[in-house]
Amino acid sequence: MTQQQPQNPVDAAHARPDGIDDTTVEALGQLSKALETIHRVRGHFYSAHQLIGTADFTLDKAVQLLREAGHEALADRVETELLGRNVLPGRWTFQIMEEFDDGYYAAFQEVERAARDELAGGRRHLFEAELKQKRRTPGMPGHEIRPEGEDAV
Repeated sequence: MTQQQPQNPVDAAHARPDGIDDTTVEALGQLSKALETIHRVRGHFYSAHQLIGTADFTLDKAVQLLREAGHEALADRVETELLGRNVLPGRWTFQIMEEFDDGYYAAFQEVERAARDELAGGRRHLFEAELKQKRRTPGMPGHEIRPEGEDAV
């Protein structure tokens, strides 16, 4: 396990603490990447939550139009079988979201944070900060280490 301290770290919050090897930095990077994926999943869940709610309210208009067109039996079926229906047994989407947020999502965030706290003094995105330093072109516009006026390490 090698330990390489990058030259000119982005800032103090992203400087590799002494004693952390490359494999640990890469592991923390992968854990962070996994958490970012779960953040995206959460967003997709919320999109589904909102889309299902929109569809449910749109059924009101469908029921109204079916009745106006004289299709009472079908309007009744839509109204009783679909309107307000649970999407999973006993659950509307808000309940699914609450369970996800309070369970898996919260646990994932806590484990990732604990790993950073234990291994990197709470510092985030060490892998990405070092990657930035490897990939940027010093002296070129748009490749600055940090925003102008921000203090260095």
